[in-house]
Amino acid sequence: MTYTPANPAYADPLEPALPASNFTLDIERVALVITDPQTDFLGEDGAAYAVFAESIAEHGTVPNLRKLMEAARSAGIPIIISPHYYYPHDDRWKFNAPGEALMHKLGMFKRKDPLSLDGFEGSGADWLPALKDVIEDGRTVVCSPHKIAGPQTNDTFFQLRKTGATQVILAGMAANFCVESHLRDFVEHGLEVVVVRDATAGSKIPEGDAYAAALLNFRWLANALWSTEEAVEKLGGSA
Repeated sequence: MTYTPANPAYADPLEPALPASNFTLDIERVALVITDPQTDFLGEDGAAYAVFAESIAEHGTVPNLRKLMEAARSAGIPIIISPHYYYPHDDRWKFNAPGEALMHKLGMFKRKDPLSLDGFEGSGADWLPALKDVIEDGRTVVCSPHKIAGPQTNDTFFQLRKTGATQVILAGMAANFCVESHLRDFVEHGLEVVVVRDATAGSKIPEGDAYAAALLNFRWLANALWSTEEAVEKLGGSA
């Protein structure tokens, strides 16, 4: 299936140097992992939305995430959410990388307490309203929060192993940050990973186009790079 992105800058090269994917989906051992489907990234009122808005619109990220989750639910495969939360004690860290410092400065993913949902409903840390019902369906696994970008600080990999999954379909936010970090950790642990290229998005800032940076690394590291349409079709549905 040929994918034609809305922005031609993200089209696949006509003469790629990297070998073609030989990935084969096994519906009995695959799980869907979604990183950070939260308002602070994806919602118009979100703390970081302004720098992601153009990319989100280009890819149709929000409707594509919903299609992907609905297809996974229909196929009966596990759906695992790896969220991002910060609590008051996280503000006392002694040092931060630039990306972490910016998230803290913007107040992204703030919650008042790890054991309380006070103030959570409708906050930037909450699920994007357009995705909330498919996440809170009673069967989706919501992991503990990762703290920077990768799943090393939460139980996503543990939950994956408990499902018996050895393949992952990966999507969510943000492309060059949490999605890429989860991809890297999963493949280092011997999992096969498919990234859904239009069910994510990246920031556009003076330092560069984060989606373009991530896309190159997806091509190098992922076992396959699919569109939402292709992923839905392979899961037995129609986009």
